[in-house]
Amino acid sequence: MISTLPARADALARVAVRAPGRLHLGFLDPAGTLGRRFGSLGLVIDGFETELELGFAEHDSASADSDDGQAELGRALEHLRLLRERSGHDAPLALRLMRVLPPHAGFGSGTQLALALGRAFARLHALELTTPQLAAWLGRGRRSGIGIAGFDAGGLIVDGGPGRDGAPAPVLARLALPAAWRVIVVRHPGRRGLSGDEEKRAIAALPPLPLEGAAELCHQVLMRVLPGAAGDDFTAFAAGLNRVQDLLGGHFAPAQDGSAYTSAEVGRLLQWIRSEAGDAAAVGQSSWGPTGFAILPSAAAAARLLDAALAAGVVSPALAITTVAARAHGARVA
Repeated sequence: MISTLPARADALARVAVRAPGRLHLGFLDPAGTLGRRFGSLGLVIDGFETELELGFAEHDSASADSDDGQAELGRALEHLRLLRERSGHDAPLALRLMRVLPPHAGFGSGTQLALALGRAFARLHALELTTPQLAAWLGRGRRSGIGIAGFDAGGLIVDGGPGRDGAPAPVLARLALPAAWRVIVVRHPGRRGLSGDEEKRAIAALPPLPLEGAAELCHQVLMRVLPGAAGDDFTAFAAGLNRVQDLLGGHFAPAQDGSAYTSAEVGRLLQWIRSEAGDAAAVGQSSWGPTGFAILPSAAAAARLLDAALAAGVVSPALAITTVAARAHGARVA
């Protein structure tokens, strides 16, 4: 191990990274009917970030500015251990977690924390490492490549699923959503979606999604979702994404107490939006939830819909609701 500071680094040097949250909008082929399992559709959004700072120090230290950040310090320190082991650099470091994404809530918190820390470590030590390389070092992106691609560039992303040899999922398409479109993010604080071993067991217990289902998912993404986003055709985009969510919600429901939504409160609101708006809104759950979303063609449309939902009494006080834009860029490194 290398115990001294890199020759080109100042002992007071620090790197700050702000990594974006993402919504996982669905898998393309969970059963791998053509031999390549998963494949993903996802969207990077504004308003939700992991923000950290890493710098050289006289001795190791780690701190967090929030309770959620404090809970993530153990995972962050394990990432640092792996980075040191892989790189051979063990100079003392000071880590500060300013903000973290809500854990196990559908924002890709684990991947963004790992990549933000990996990028800060690499920049401090002048290591030329790609984001997929950092993800491999830290064990991220084994099913979905959305978080890795989103860290680099943001946008609406389609990946082709990881290779049989474990190679990272290739990015097949990346588009910026029209600037006027907005995303209503519906969270249920205190509730968590499946992760880790629980997630693996849940996926293993599900019956395989038939070839016909995977074919329709791919058809909807290729001929409705992507063209709708590229051509500012919101109705086509929403119709395609709603069908994707219907198919996947039914497939994963047995692992979610028979529902397409992990949170009954989130599900009640989003099912109401779907019944009221039809394909004037694209509605669903991110990953295993509990976070849900409704994508609208404008901020005004989002505000009208939320006002109507409040008037209809379908917004639980347990929910946290935020309207954000899609994010067309990736992490910021300073």
